[in-house]
Amino acid sequence: MKWTGMYLVGYVILIGGVLGALWKAGILAEIGTTWTIIGVVIAIGIGIMLAVSSSGTKESIEIDRK
Repeated sequence: MKWTGMYLVGYVILIGGVLGALWKAGILAEIGTTWTIIGVVIAIGIGIMLAVSSSGTKESIEIDRK
């Protein structure tokens, strides 16, 4: 698995942990399902952007033809 994928898996686990803590504290019941889903989608989108931006440098390959 590439490092980008590992980063994204770790980020999803982090979001799951945060959601579990908010649920246990009773905060998710006050917010509501719709806003919770919207927040999760935004958080996953930010995680994807961070994973792609930190995936390394893009290098071009030059081929010498003779």
